[in-house]
Amino acid sequence: MCHVIVTCRSMLWTLLSIAAAFSELIAFMSSDWLVGFPIAPDAVPPPHGEAYRPTLGLYGRCIRLPHLRRGVLCGPYAGHFGEIASGFWQAATIFLAAGILLLGGVAFVSVFTMCFQSIMKKSIFNVCGLLQAIAGLFLILGLMLYPAGWGSDKVQLYCGPDASPYKLGLCSMGWAFYTALGATVLTFICAVFSAQAEIATSSDKVQEEIEEGKSLICLL
Repeated sequence: MCHVIVTCRSMLWTLLSIAAAFSELIAFMSSDWLVGFPIAPDAVPPPHGEAYRPTLGLYGRCIRLPHLRRGVLCGPYAGHFGEIASGFWQAATIFLAAGILLLGGVAFVSVFTMCFQSIMKKSIFNVCGLLQAIAGLFLILGLMLYPAGWGSDKVQLYCGPDASPYKLGLCSMGWAFYTALGATVLTFICAVFSAQAEIATSSDKVQEEIEEGKSLICLL
């Protein structure tokens, strides 16, 4: 018999897990990791004559093209994996993608933890927490490798010749990097909080209500 167990801690863990996965995915796909130096206004004819700062992501970029109606074109600059700006960014992409895949799997499974609290006689919360901790390590490795690629020719095109590993030159960090960093911190919070979710769904109060024959159990 399936017992639907809903507690504040288990629901909070589920929501945080989903938020961490989606935030990391959105940051990974964004082109706003680096914000380049402004293009001189006189370099772009009206109506787009104001200064514009192009952006560069792990595999995508946004640039202003005066002949377009919208003026800004966003899309991948790398046609395949080997065209990513540097070897460091390629490695960062692999680690970040691996972490996101794990987070996505955990987020999917977390939705069903209301009905299934164990897998192969092991707490599903503990298993998911372990996977989140592993994903967090992958994400940290990716974020540490990312600045090492700032010396590539592609980055220097956006950030000037002074750009070098761990030195931005004329660029500044975009929102995508900070989002990825925040989602990584949230991932470790979820990994720790999974233990609280497991405690909440296996408490004595829950067991008492199961013994009373209740199939839907909601606890604060």
